[in-house]
Amino acid sequence: MRTIPEALVKRYEAEGWWTRETLGEMLARGLAAAPDAVFRVYSSVRPWSGTLRDVERTARRLAAGLQARGVRPGDVVAFQLPNWMEAAAVFWASAFLGATVVPIVHFYGRKEVGYILKAVRPRVFVTAERFGRMEFRPDVCADVPVVGVVGRDFDDLLAADPLPGVAAVDPAGPAVIAFTSGTTRDPKGVVHSHRTLGYETRQLSDRYPPDIARQITSAPVGHFIGMISAFLIPVLRGWGVNLADVWDPGRVLALMKSDDLTVCGGVPYYMTSLLDHPDFTPEHLPNMRFAGLGGAAVPLAVTTRLTDLGITVHRSYGSTEHPSITGSALTAPAAKRLHTDGEALPGVEIRLGEDGEIFSRGPDLCIGYTDPELTERAFDEDGWYRTGDVGVVDEDGYLTITDRKSDIIIRGGENISALEVEEALLGMPGVAEAAVVAAPDERLGEHAAAVVRPKPDAAAPTIEEMRAHLERAGLGRQKWPEELHAVEDFPRTASGKVQKFLLRREIAARAGEGGAAPTTRGI
Repeated sequence: MRTIPEALVKRYEAEGWWTRETLGEMLARGLAAAPDAVFRVYSSVRPWSGTLRDVERTARRLAAGLQARGVRPGDVVAFQLPNWMEAAAVFWASAFLGATVVPIVHFYGRKEVGYILKAVRPRVFVTAERFGRMEFRPDVCADVPVVGVVGRDFDDLLAADPLPGVAAVDPAGPAVIAFTSGTTRDPKGVVHSHRTLGYETRQLSDRYPPDIARQITSAPVGHFIGMISAFLIPVLRGWGVNLADVWDPGRVLALMKSDDLTVCGGVPYYMTSLLDHPDFTPEHLPNMRFAGLGGAAVPLAVTTRLTDLGITVHRSYGSTEHPSITGSALTAPAAKRLHTDGEALPGVEIRLGEDGEIFSRGPDLCIGYTDPELTERAFDEDGWYRTGDVGVVDEDGYLTITDRKSDIIIRGGENISALEVEEALLGMPGVAEAAVVAAPDERLGEHAAAVVRPKPDAAAPTIEEMRAHLERAGLGRQKWPEELHAVEDFPRTASGKVQKFLLRREIAARAGEGGAAPTTRGI
């Protein structure tokens, strides 16, 4: 794991940011405080309704069953499940046992799951027999000693009597290994300790808007933010848990009315997909009064649109490695909330490199990767994390992300900011979402290629219409995309981020086939 300077350890402990409480102890305390809070799963294939007490009993029976099968503190328990009750049971059982839990996004395929299982070598793997494109493949987990399949033999793992208490483990030790969602080609195993994850849970919980105890969580629990939002923050706050196993904007809009559920942000796509749905009406706005946006670039067009509807928008910035780096409070001036990604959060420090790259450190920063080489490259001996993002800091200390280093397009030696072009494209009528990536160019090395998702019932723009719009927007001609593609939807990570590397790969493949003429077409 990475080097954490002793001075930082002492500071984090002195400030109370790092405590001796383990994840299992935090959960046990929260579950005891609100046992009758509702736990509900909205699903067309595996709906479930009960209380936190019911799920905790299942989790403790599972913990006892796994303990009888030889699982001990420090062992690894992996699961690949949708947003179902059993996912919570596995997560909480692992915490009670002092095991290191590895959530896996439910739509990962054979390659990704095999890669993860090989990297962490779990003693336990729990999955589903089938869900959407996911299908249980025994050969992928053949080397795992204990395997449970929901819908087949999961209940066989449950002991008759629940496990009492919580195992004693080192709070500085690994609690969760969260694999990144694939904005790069191979997932990276990010290791969080009990104290880094505990601090992140408390900090994020304290920043939640008031009166949203009935929030619905559709972000996959195999992803970091979905896991925290579903399994940790509601328990810490004494709220109920409301899960949906698919993101269906129409269904979510209906649940807002029927069950008084709220939606309060995530990546911009979650909010815009609700607003763009034909079932959306102003009657839904009381259930989406706040929008905490982050996890991907937050276009000004989106924040302006939400604000005009009376929604209080606040932006934040972080990653699986460092979940909460900056953020704006709900009470911050509108200019800061809408136009920046916020100021450094308590305990967090940021600095910029010579090229504008953002470096961060803080009490919620992970303790390293499963791959030591990645750890060595990403962290220095003073505890700073190299984010790979580029930004600027204003005179008040507010950070604005200007680009991702990997997203900068170098056209004939000149840098083009993909984010700047995307912002301009979102001003086009009929464009719901836009991504700009580098495309190969024999003469210039690279040029910009735009990919747009039209709004429902809107026609895709032509390249001539795009050029005319960018000229009116005042964007320099050298920054204009030289090809334009239209898609019904983008390839996305579990958190909703656009997987730009897949767009780059497809565009490069088409160029190799002689299909790089600047026109509008689907990919």
